[in-house]
Amino acid sequence: MSDDVLYERRGDLAIITLNRADRRNAQGADMTYALDACFYRFSRDDEARVAVLRGDGPHFSAGHDVNDQPWDHQHDPVSLWGHPHGKPGAEWLMAYEQDAFIGMCRRWRELPKPTIAMVHGACIGGALALAWACDLIIASSDAFFADPVVRLGCPGIEFFCHPWALGSRFAREFLFLGERISAQRAYELGMVNRVFDAEQLEAETFAIASRIGGMPSFGLTLTKMAINQAEDAMGMKQGMDAAFSLHQLAHAHNINVTGGSPMLVGLDDLRSSGGSHAS
Repeated sequence: MSDDVLYERRGDLAIITLNRADRRNAQGADMTYALDACFYRFSRDDEARVAVLRGDGPHFSAGHDVNDQPWDHQHDPVSLWGHPHGKPGAEWLMAYEQDAFIGMCRRWRELPKPTIAMVHGACIGGALALAWACDLIIASSDAFFADPVVRLGCPGIEFFCHPWALGSRFAREFLFLGERISAQRAYELGMVNRVFDAEQLEAETFAIASRIGGMPSFGLTLTKMAINQAEDAMGMKQGMDAAFSLHQLAHAHNINVTGGSPMLVGLDDLRSSGGSHAS
């Protein structure tokens, strides 16, 4: 298993740690596939009842690593979309993102055991998908959230939960402006469950995880299924599929405009704004 993500168990609690602090836990391809392996490990670990996803260093995650090119990696796909390498034009990127971003996050969301995102510092862009795929989000008071990819001409990240996580009215503001919101504001909007001071975050999160772990495991599984099914009945899956198609249209447009890159449109502006990195 890659050192980009670490798996540890303390009693019945699994701790999954994003371990690229030198890159602000930005998600390259290696990290994404390593995280998937850790969630699979948690699903098969009968002694682990709840998982906490956290980031090492000063930030949870600065999102997708815009300096890491996925076509340089040869990970075997975990979906049935096939290997993206060698596919022409925008086809390779659609296959890769279907596998690594929306596909993985959907499976993590449907994992039959509870998961908690413990967020501190930055949670930007693709990092939102990691947090939204978890059942609870517990944040430190210094945490902040943003999805600045409209600057890249894309309608939000691939795992498009914005209207359900934030409400449709604020989702527009969140995306149109691409500005950071605080943990307190995210709590007021219902996206975050609890906010604690940074020095209390780990102890409080682990205490909540322990209380959840004391509930009947099958009851927790059925509750997760019931809530996920209710969200999907309210259009979440269909809305996400539609947004993913528009996201791929944006990539195809950028390839046409730049003559080859799906990412360069607006990338310098995104970097200068702090959207792809966290200081």
